[in-house]
Amino acid sequence: MQRPVEDYYVAGEAVAQGRPLGVFAKRVTDIILSGLALLVLWPLFLLIAALVATDGGPILYRHSRVGKDGAAFDCLKFRTMILGATECLDEYLAYHPAEREEWESSRKLTFDPRTTAVGRMLRQTSMDELPQLLNVLCGHMSLVGPRPVTSPELAFYGDKAHLYRAVRPGITGLWQISGRNDVSYAERVDLDARYVKERSFWRDLDILLRTPRVVLSRTGAR
Repeated sequence: MQRPVEDYYVAGEAVAQGRPLGVFAKRVTDIILSGLALLVLWPLFLLIAALVATDGGPILYRHSRVGKDGAAFDCLKFRTMILGATECLDEYLAYHPAEREEWESSRKLTFDPRTTAVGRMLRQTSMDELPQLLNVLCGHMSLVGPRPVTSPELAFYGDKAHLYRAVRPGITGLWQISGRNDVSYAERVDLDARYVKERSFWRDLDILLRTPRVVLSRTGAR
């Protein structure tokens, strides 16, 4: 019988550390697979970069996220938003109370006025996250793990925050193959916590194999 996630909190951080050999094997796998993916996908990177740059803005978007042991790192994405996105969001939320409530509860918007036409396509196909392969290669992220969050978002994890901080955040994970934006933020936190306490090589492999089907179906994509 599977124990609930809460049973693992009593032992604190030690629960989530994992076996040293497993951690080493995961890191080696991340380096090999991310390196191969970058070698194969570089023509696609160039094409996307050319499309993103058509409005004269930067190609990559860097945003500070919380990594393993709480260390901050710059998470990379292809830019999907217009220039002046922060001001646009503030003005939009000021005139749309319902959307402000949605933003404050989930940090997501069903309709995001900041997103460019190219950006919407990239988000729906998750290709905006391809630069995170560089984060994986550098050791900031893993191929599989909880999605990287900002410092304010980590507050949503409550007493599960130590589980998030115990591993490297991932490009894909249990949340992504379980509905992504179709699940609530509380459910996302539970899925991340479940991944950490159940993680294994075979679980990671299963998530990696299931990810392409979810991406192609655009399940939960916004």
